[in-house]
Amino acid sequence: MAFGAEELRVLRRALALALHPSPASAEDVQDCLRLADSLDEAMREGARLRAFLVADLARYRAALPGTAAGYLTLLEEALGAAYRPNPDDLAALRALRGNPVAAALLDRCQILAEQDVRARLARGTARHASPVVPASRTRLTALPGGLSGPVAGDADQDPAKKPERKPADKPAAPKPAPATPKPTRPIPTPGEVFPRRKPTPPPAPNPPQELAAG
Repeated sequence: MAFGAEELRVLRRALALALHPSPASAEDVQDCLRLADSLDEAMREGARLRAFLVADLARYRAALPGTAAGYLTLLEEALGAAYRPNPDDLAALRALRGNPVAAALLDRCQILAEQDVRARLARGTARHASPVVPASRTRLTALPGGLSGPVAGDADQDPAKKPERKPADKPAAPKPAPATPKPTRPIPTPGEVFPRRKPTPPPAPNPPQELAAG
């Protein structure tokens, strides 16, 4: 992608505003918007051109070896448009390695394929990598579910050097309650202690007196 003199001026002004924020004029804003639209259109056009190249490349590759000259030309053009060769391209170039152009393109495509494999492996390794925890922090006996066995390299956790735990004292058995002493003589009943008084009989009525006659 190439920029003209006017586009470079706008791009320089946009970078200056990004590095040193300052009030931008309406003209600068419009120029930046037009440049952004031009870049978007150029990217869309590049994607369409690459799609056409890939489609033509597949047709020429399917018609090999009769279309070797056209296939090699299209492949070189597609590589310049950020195309990444696939296994079918590598197989076709190996079949045409007697051609000097095909041999040079094969070396170039193999380098690109190796770079793609390394990039995929690096992304996979970074995705599955887990943080390494130091050995001194892997033992969490104070928390529920902590490791109970000794950790390698942790000398103070050696079971041979750890003091033996004394068995916990068993709780003393409760003493039996003292037996109630049996009385040596029978306990008197309330009737014997407090004898019931006999009721006093009512007094006898006085004998009737005879009234003296007149």
